[in-house]
Amino acid sequence: MKINGEGFQIRSWTLEDVPSLARYANNAKVSANLRDGFPYPYSETDAESFISAQLDAPWNFTIAVNGAASGGIGLVVGADVHRFTAEIGYWLAEPCWGKGITSKAVQALTDYAFQHSDLVRIYATVFETNRASMRVLEKNGFLLEGILRKNVIKNGVTMNSYLYAKIKA
Repeated sequence: MKINGEGFQIRSWTLEDVPSLARYANNAKVSANLRDGFPYPYSETDAESFISAQLDAPWNFTIAVNGAASGGIGLVVGADVHRFTAEIGYWLAEPCWGKGITSKAVQALTDYAFQHSDLVRIYATVFETNRASMRVLEKNGFLLEGILRKNVIKNGVTMNSYLYAKIKA
């Protein structure tokens, strides 16, 4: 799958993305806003392991800027009674911040998912310290559904997370 956006492309991961992924993911500012499954420091071995696991993943993609893997975006579709719901996650390389790429990528993937699947709800949880991600979701019509109090422990700090969701129109 490929989605061409203004200044970026959402596409499947390839093993050729290993060096770029390792370079951009090895950033404490990036990992500070992601779950602990995203390691820091981030090595080429981490990148190769991650990409190898994603080669057949139907909803996990890179955000490529100027052809280089510069971030990630994907959906985790629920099971059983949650099978029409998915969680969206994303990150972008620091040199690409402030250019609207993340907002456009979230819009592109959300639109694509609602048009090409049975999903009716896409949600995200955001650390209370990640105001930029909250703005990305709000710009894309995600509504704040609740604050999960003391729900996250990141780098030894207990904090709230914010639950946002968008319902298919």
